[in-house]
Amino acid sequence: MISDSIRELTKGEVIVNGNELEAYGRDASIFEVKPELAVKPKDTDDIKNLVKFVAERKSSNQNLSITARAGGSDMSGGPLGESIILDFTAYYNNILEIRSASSGDGGWAIVEPGVFYRDFEKETLKKGLLLPSYPASRELCAVGGMVANNSGGEKSLRYGKTENYVEELNVVLSNGNEYVFKPLTVGELEQKKKQDDFEGSIYRKIHELLEANHELIRKAKPDVSKNSAGYALWNVWNGRTFDLTKLFVGSQGTLGIITRIKFRLIKPAKYSQLLVLFLKDLNKVGDLVLALNKYEPESMESYDDNTIKLVFKILPDFIKKTGFGVLFKFIPDLWVIMKGGIPKLVVLAEFTGDDEESVRRKVKIVKQEIDSKFNFTSRIAADKADVQKYWTMRRESFNLLRKHVKGRKTAPFIDDIIVKPEYLPKFLPELTGILDEYKNYMIYTIAGHPGDGNFHIIPLMNLSDEKSRNIIPELSVKVYDLVLKYGGSITAEHNDGLIRTPYLEKMYGLEIYKLFEKVKEIFDPLNILNPGKKVGGSLDYAMKHIIKNNS
Repeated sequence: MISDSIRELTKGEVIVNGNELEAYGRDASIFEVKPELAVKPKDTDDIKNLVKFVAERKSSNQNLSITARAGGSDMSGGPLGESIILDFTAYYNNILEIRSASSGDGGWAIVEPGVFYRDFEKETLKKGLLLPSYPASRELCAVGGMVANNSGGEKSLRYGKTENYVEELNVVLSNGNEYVFKPLTVGELEQKKKQDDFEGSIYRKIHELLEANHELIRKAKPDVSKNSAGYALWNVWNGRTFDLTKLFVGSQGTLGIITRIKFRLIKPAKYSQLLVLFLKDLNKVGDLVLALNKYEPESMESYDDNTIKLVFKILPDFIKKTGFGVLFKFIPDLWVIMKGGIPKLVVLAEFTGDDEESVRRKVKIVKQEIDSKFNFTSRIAADKADVQKYWTMRRESFNLLRKHVKGRKTAPFIDDIIVKPEYLPKFLPELTGILDEYKNYMIYTIAGHPGDGNFHIIPLMNLSDEKSRNIIPELSVKVYDLVLKYGGSITAEHNDGLIRTPYLEKMYGLEIYKLFEKVKEIFDPLNILNPGKKVGGSLDYAMKHIIKNNS
């Protein structure tokens, strides 16, 4: 048996049956894919031996492959596979070093991919440092998944995504050897290209591909602030610096298996104020975003009426997360509801700085302008507990829906669209018009990052009903056509996985998609690393693996 052979060549645990293996067949997506086994590696030798084992046997067993998995909070089906799942959270979860920069401006950290972000942040904050690209699933995700998906979140409006903070990666490639990738000068690139080995061939072939297709690649880059679709070819080579970490970030483990990460960290602002806006309808969201963005908020987040209703329905569980004292913090929200009904959307705009008084003055000015221009109810959060209440509602919005709505399941398949904020006044009404065509099949919820035009549309559906499942590809095409009409991306931060890989050719066109295929072939000629993601994905395969129950 394959499991016996793997036990002989690895020191880590091998899981072949039971509930533990079953758990590796699910993530936070709509899919279920049962793996043959899972391995919890204890060191890099375990990973190298496993990769060589699979590569040597691939010709006689085409189903053999390795899919890396971190926290399992992915919403795209990215860490799901039919063969071997590599679980990094059991033993590959060490924070190796955290240091402040000698200049006092930020710092850096070296970590293993199985470290949960929540644990990592506790340690960085002790040194006054932060990795600001954390997603809303910050309490669930691990840093390896953040790199694999090129995650972003509430602070990406100011600080950008994970790609901006990866300085260096250790990666086991498909030949079973580990390499270090970091930005190279022109001279260093030429030295790499002279190497007569697998690493040298990668540098030669990728450099040649980028040079030969420079203009095509430049034009293909989506005109938005965040994008996780495809391979980020446009970020690798600018004529001065050649940086293959830009390919690995967002590649979902399809090009290599990351074993160590060096992150750049920021020094967060000392003070913040939160402006909360309650919108009665969605027609003015676009105009509001443009008005707020003029004042450069650090974060701009939103959640909708379905989330609000659910929070009040399960208030005891919510209080457990935030503390009993938060109960009194709901009085202003109840007053808003009593006066004008449940708002369709709540927008949170956070303003920060190192001078407390200037931050307070700025928020008052913003509130006055918004109040004069729009017929919205707004308030400035009173204290830390009040602020935390709103952030918990936003960060937990997806999990609340996933765990507490009976008879329907969260169905993230159009969950991460983005267009430039200036298009929102036209885009959002067209989007809701499309979604409303399917209201017999689903209730949809809206949350996300309106400041950069990134919205998470999460339908609640009965996936046990075949007619409901069958609207998924139909609605996806309609929504993606609209997104592409406005020059956006089909995924800003959640990545492709099983759900969006089949649509990458639609987004980029055949020529760019062929380049993606070539990149995959250069790094992984035997297709042993997380196959079916980024390239080679099938809509038919995805549809066959949708969970057919609402549990």
